[in-house]
Amino acid sequence: MSANRFLTPDEVAERYRGGVSVGTLRNWRAMRLGPSFVKIGKAVLYQVEELDAWDEKNRVQCRASKRSTEQSGDQA
Repeated sequence: MSANRFLTPDEVAERYRGGVSVGTLRNWRAMRLGPSFVKIGKAVLYQVEELDAWDEKNRVQCRASKRSTEQSGDQA
């Protein structure tokens, strides 16, 4: 189990390498979009397990191109 079970919005933005900004997280919270969060007083926290689940929910499954499957068949 992770010692740090919750992340701040700054840490979440860092986790997604700037692809999701703190401002975007703020907007998503206002619109009830994005990953779920916990609010205790003024503190907004994101549970790491919820972020992992949100990542899985947003996973895009790609299929192999026809060309790459033909090339791997030729090598066999």
